Amino acid sequence: MNIAVMVSGGGTNLQALIDAQARGELPSGKIALVISSKAGAYALERAEKAGIPAAVIPRKDYATQEDFDRAILDAWKEARIDLVVLAGYLSILTANVTGGAYAGRIINVHPSLIPSFCGAGFYGLRVHQAALDYGVKVTGATVHIVNEVPDGGRVLLQKAVEIKDGDTPETLQKRVMEEAEWKLLPRAAELMCQTLEPLYQ
Repeated sequence: MNIAVMVSGGGTNLQALIDAQARGELPSGKIALVISSKAGAYALERAEKAGIPAAVIPRKDYATQEDFDRAILDAWKEARIDLVVLAGYLSILTANVTGGAYAGRIINVHPSLIPSFCGAGFYGLRVHQAALDYGVKVTGATVHIVNEVPDGGRVLLQKAVEIKDGDTPETLQKRVMEEAEWKLLPRAAELMCQTLEPLYQ
C-alpha cells in the first residue's frame, strides 16, 4: 500500500513512521509521498534524507478551497496513494478530500484522548495547555479516521499518558509524543494497510 504523509512542521511523527518502516514495522505499506503545507518545513528534509518524494502544497497558493482540494487529490492520485496519514498537518481537509475515493483512508494522530480536548482550534501546545488547565491526571494520544468534522472520525487506537506534577505544555507534549504518538501512528498505519483494498490496481 502506498502511503502519503501530510506535514506542516518539524515532522517528528513522519520520522517515527520512517523509523518504523526501516525497522520492518510497516511490512504492508510504503511511505511513497510527503506533502507539506509549508515550504521550508523541516519535515521536507527528513523526507529527502529518507529518499521519499516530497511536494509543497500551500493553501495560500490557490484562489479557492476547491482548487486547493484538487491539487492535493491530484498529487495523491499521481503517486497512487492508498492511505493518507496526517502527521501534524495544520490545514483542515474538506469533505471534497475526506469523502469520495479517500473516505475511510485518511488517519490522523491527535495529542489527547478523544473526545477530550479535541475539535477545531485544538492543536499543538493548546491541547496540552487545556489538559493542564482542566487538571486531568491522564492524557494521551488518539489515532482516528478523518472525516469532515475535525477530530470527529472513528477512533482506531488510543494510549494513555500520565500527567506529572510540574508538567508544562512543552514537557507534556514531549512525553505524549514519545510514549504514545510515535508508537500508535506506525501501528495504526500498518493496521490500515492490512485491512484496506488497494485503490489503484
